[in-house]
Amino acid sequence: MKREVVFKTIGFIGLFVLALLWLVPFVLILVNSFKGNLFISQNFFAFPTSKSFMGGANYTTGLGKTGFVSALRLSLFITVVSTLVIVLVTSMTAWYIARVKAWYTSALYYLFVFSMIVPFQMVMFTMSKVANMTHLDNRLGMIVLYTGFGAGLSVFIFVGFIRSIPIEIEEAAMIDGAATWRVFFFVIFPILRPTAVTIAILNAMWIWNDFLLPYLVIGSQWKTIPVAVQSYMVGAYGQKDMGGFMAMLVLAIVPIVIFFLVGQKSIIKGVTAGAVKG
Repeated sequence: MKREVVFKTIGFIGLFVLALLWLVPFVLILVNSFKGNLFISQNFFAFPTSKSFMGGANYTTGLGKTGFVSALRLSLFITVVSTLVIVLVTSMTAWYIARVKAWYTSALYYLFVFSMIVPFQMVMFTMSKVANMTHLDNRLGMIVLYTGFGAGLSVFIFVGFIRSIPIEIEEAAMIDGAATWRVFFFVIFPILRPTAVTIAILNAMWIWNDFLLPYLVIGSQWKTIPVAVQSYMVGAYGQKDMGGFMAMLVLAIVPIVIFFLVGQKSIIKGVTAGAVKG
């Protein structure tokens, strides 16, 4: 009994130290967002003093030069709409794959699985060219592209969960006269809710933080938050406003951190539900 307590204590201390190490970069970004450029370059790890403290000047300058508000609106639009479309489309696709036993549904399923293996870097240039040729290089086109890239993992997770749901539930609804669309939206989708929330959170975090896809497709016309912050970091004639850059990083990180903290219980519920049903 004592040995178990010792092992649990050691494990807790180890995980606590690891968590602190993961938080160090975020703390450094927050600390340096209140310091002047000279003091950041002199000692990046020092806390603000009466000399180096800039108050909210870095945030004011950064907001004015990056177009952060418009970038925030665009990021919110693309993230929210793309996530909703991914959850809706992939859940319906997964239901069809799981319930229709045919060679083409198996082939479709393995195509989705294969898409998870292919690195984005292998297809990014051809993808950006195709997006330009098909006029998807705009805000609505980004939703289509994100749906395609997010479909693989989402379908894979949904199919595994749906296969564990007894088909008798659907048959009973159909016997009662429910149409196919009613069976899905009023019987299956409520059961999928924990998994759907998990997939929504994972996709929202990925889309919000994604830099490469919007940079390649719409970066020259519309800037999401990662693209806007990166553009501000580059600066003109090699000049870099590190204080303003750190301030914009804080503003970019805060929304998704809050979103994750609010939704982390749903992630655990979704994973647990899938494990129990499996």
